[in-house]
Amino acid sequence: MGFRSAFIVMVALAVGSSGAYALEIKDVTYNTDGGGKVVFSHQQHLKKKTAKSPNVSCKSCHENPRTAKTKYTMADMEKGKSCGKCHNGQRAFSVAKCTGCHKVKNVTFQIKETGPVLFSHVKHLKSMQCSACHNALYKTGPNKKVSMAEMEKGKSCGACHNGGKAFALAKCDGCHPAPKQVVFKVKETGPTVFSHSKHVEMYSCSACHTKLYPIGSGKSVTMAAMEKGKSCGACHNAKEAFAVAQCEKCHPVQEVKFRVSRVGDVKFSHATHLGMYKCGECHTRTFPTKRGGKPVSMAEMNKAKSCGACHDGKSAFSVTGNCDSCHQRG
Repeated sequence: MGFRSAFIVMVALAVGSSGAYALEIKDVTYNTDGGGKVVFSHQQHLKKKTAKSPNVSCKSCHENPRTAKTKYTMADMEKGKSCGKCHNGQRAFSVAKCTGCHKVKNVTFQIKETGPVLFSHVKHLKSMQCSACHNALYKTGPNKKVSMAEMEKGKSCGACHNGGKAFALAKCDGCHPAPKQVVFKVKETGPTVFSHSKHVEMYSCSACHTKLYPIGSGKSVTMAAMEKGKSCGACHNAKEAFAVAQCEKCHPVQEVKFRVSRVGDVKFSHATHLGMYKCGECHTRTFPTKRGGKPVSMAEMNKAKSCGACHDGKSAFSVTGNCDSCHQRG
């Protein structure tokens, strides 16, 4: 063999060899209509399996050179086209097992009035197939918003959440995140805590929403309005629940310490007084509910102001005769 012939053979071998190493098999990502991205793994399919399930060769799929990119629908696959040739429930899992290829995740619905609602695909797929919802109730991909009124007529989630197949829509806290507690900032009496968890044990959400409270409304209601049956007063009327007049049931009361120079500080016990009187007997007739305020002198108390309204020697001990009953000595 001449030098020229040998050189040509060596070049041919080198090109052939480098071509073999240059062949790189990658994953293929398909962007589907409504079903998100589907990743096809060449490595996974070409991997050697057990003796009963031999590995798949390239020729299993690539019988002829592909001259055009053909798009196959799920209906085509169900008829044995494309992936459906093997994924028929016999050679490999059926195309009906959507999650075998399509990745599912939690879906968050932004609800203005109640906050985000989380739908868990994983949780629902434990007891049902994808076809139970898609495309009978929901298109794959974005969908039009459905109101609660429509759900109550069997639309969307209401098709299953009817109290038969799954918990009823009336069980709002099954989906909508209800805060365990709501804190109302009351300037005069301090923070007032409303316990959702405690009330839900006794009443349904619909007992208050939206008949008494619009969802998401931040409008405050006065005590005078509650006494007329508005807001909390609709139930807290001394019949269905304790009356709104029992202020200490909701408003935090505490011991009050008055700093008095020269004669010692004075401690006022709410607990002791509430054992004998109602809040309304002092507030706001004798004492304004707002914190702070102008100090009242002993001379003014002797004229029935402040503590002197009761501590007159008749209703309670006199403000002048029993100083050490209030003032701390030492």
